[in-house]
Formats: sequence, structure tokens, C-alpha cells
Amino acid sequence: MVRVSAGLVMYRFTSDIEVFLAHPGGPFFAKRDSGAWTIPKGEPESGEELRATAVREFSEEVGLPVREPLLELGEVRQKGGKVVHAWAFEGGLPDGFVLESNTCEIEWPRGSGKRRVIPEVDRAEFFPIAEARRRINQAQVAFLDRLEARLEARQP
Repeated sequence: MVRVSAGLVMYRFTSDIEVFLAHPGGPFFAKRDSGAWTIPKGEPESGEELRATAVREFSEEVGLPVREPLLELGEVRQKGGKVVHAWAFEGGLPDGFVLESNTCEIEWPRGSGKRRVIPEVDRAEFFPIAEARRRINQAQVAFLDRLEARLEARQP
């Protein structure tokens, strides 16, 4: 069975397009940077529409509200086979932003039987789109390309 998740790309305009990415929490990703960042995303609950999943997961993983309208960015298949659906919205960080991520439980070290509670996201920040392409999971670069094309098409 194919695993599916849905997420959001928050973007803003400075001198360039910047996108908000999340760094997964826990020991597996602790020393990883390039290729480890992701859009805030997660798996749908039973019967939940993917768009609703994306909005819920964004709020749970980074503690920020979502603003309409949402631009559809389609889907990608990641290396492990998971299909990720994404939308984008324009937004920013409130003054004094502090990351508030939900937690999950993992077995660590793997195979040890020891359980550990970790934040799903340990860091989140805006990156210029060129830098984001270097940091994000390679399959998700397509979302950044689609976002940039959609935003450029809207320019007069």
C-alpha cells in the first residue's frame, strides 16, 4: 500500500521568493541538513481530505495559522515511495515567533526496544528559494519549481 501525506509551502516575498521549511526532529536527522528539510506535512486521518490534512499538519508541526487562498502544487513521489501532495500560501512569521511542534514517539536506537518522545519538527525557517532547493528533500524540489512558475505567471 502506498503511503500518502499532504503539506503546505508557506512563502513570502522579500528581494526574492522565500519559502518556509521544517527540519525533522529526532536523532536520525540531528546532524543532517542538505536534503533533510521538508515542507510541513503528514498523513491523513481516516476519511480526511488531503487539503484538510495539509492545513492541520502545518498547524500541528509549526504552530502557525494558514491563510487562504491555497495554490495547488500537485504531487511528488519520494525516494521511499511515499506520495506527497502540496499546496502553497503566502504568509509570514508573527513577531516573537517560537516554534511549537507536536511530538511523536520513536524507537531509538532502532531495534533496541527503547522508546523516546521527540518533536516532529525541531527547526523551521524561511530560505531564499535557491537555498531551499539545496536543503529540501530532493523529490520536493518540484514543489518549489511549480510554486515559482505559478508566481511568475501571475506577474504583470
